[in-house]
This record gives sequence, structure tokens and C-alpha cells, in this order.
Amino acid sequence: MKFLVVDDHALICEAMRSVLQVVRPDCLVLEASDAAAALATLEQDDGIDLVLLDLHLPDQNGLSLLETLSERHPTVAVVMISGDREQSTIRDALARGAQGFIPKTETREVLIGALSLVLAGGIYVPPAALQKQAAAHASGSSSTSTHLQSLGLTERQLDVLALLMEGKNNKLICRALGLAEPTVKNHISAILKTLGVGSRTEAVLAVTRLGWSKPAAG
Repeated sequence: MKFLVVDDHALICEAMRSVLQVVRPDCLVLEASDAAAALATLEQDDGIDLVLLDLHLPDQNGLSLLETLSERHPTVAVVMISGDREQSTIRDALARGAQGFIPKTETREVLIGALSLVLAGGIYVPPAALQKQAAAHASGSSSTSTHLQSLGLTERQLDVLALLMEGKNNKLICRALGLAEPTVKNHISAILKTLGVGSRTEAVLAVTRLGWSKPAAG
């Protein structure tokens, strides 16, 4: 696999390279120190599988670059890396297409686990962000209206989750959505990973507890 680390700090690039080589020992890691270099690299090399993107770059805000990457290179997964742990920033990154948001202060083990999750098709959300969401809901914060899409779930995964919340089993979900059972199982697996839970029951409880709701159609 081929990865691109976009960060203007050499030590961060070196640390990310080390982690990526643990996750994929045979990988090739490229580096770019700013947005212009990142875009040039992606234009020249169409074999990049994953981009690790810093939130603060010398020539452009990382979120703005993320949006550009999502438009120009939709098949390339992007994970934001930052020292910023603000919940609004994390939601914004996921809403713009990031496959995960990893604080730079996380341990090496967490980085390895988070990147492994993303490469397996999941979306990594810092546990602290989920805990803050729960605390805000408990205190009556306006964040209770936060949509599940802010976590990066696809529309189809939201459909599956809605049916899970109705207590439907896999076969009934297949019939309702016209999907094959392996596809439904894959969607459920992605939902569980995104919510950081181990079962469909825990997923329903988490969604209910955190006050997330599916956006209204249209």
C-alpha cells in the first residue's frame, strides 16, 4: 500500500511513518509539507491509498484541503491528524469526508489501532469525543441534535441503523433495503466500529443515550 503524510513537522512525519510501517510493513510512505505539495503528489501518483492530513498547514487550512481532496480524489481515504481535540472540529472533518480524526497526542498503540480500523473500512472517532457528546446530551446541550452523519456513516449505513433501532434482524433488513445478507453484515460491522461498541444492542443504546438522530429526508 502507498500512504501520503501531509504535515510540516519532520518529527510528526517520522512518527507517522513508523506507525504506518507497523500497520503495513510493506507500505511506501510519501511526505508533503504543505497543501500544494500534497495536491501535486496526488496528481502525479494515482496509487495512493490513504492520506494522513494535518489540520494546520503553512499554506492552507487542513479542512479546506480535505474538502478539495474529497472532490478531486474521492477514492483516496483521508484521516485528519491534529493536536486540536475540539468536538466541533472533529465533526466538521468527518462531515467533509474524513475517514477518521486522530489526535496527535494519542499513544502509539492507539494510532496503530485507529489506522488499522480505517484500513479495514471503518471510521475512527476519538473515544473522548464520544464521551463529550454523551456529557453534553446529559446536561441538555444543543449538541443533542447532532446527526449521525457527523460521524461519517453513509446514508445506507444510516438506513441499516434505523432498522436496527426498530429491532429488525438481518433478514428483515435485507428485505427492507433489498440488500444481500453479507452486505448488511458489513454495514453493521462498520456501524459498530464507528460507534465503538461490540454489539447491535450496544449500538442502539449508544445512539439513544447520545441523542443522535437521522437527518430528515430532503
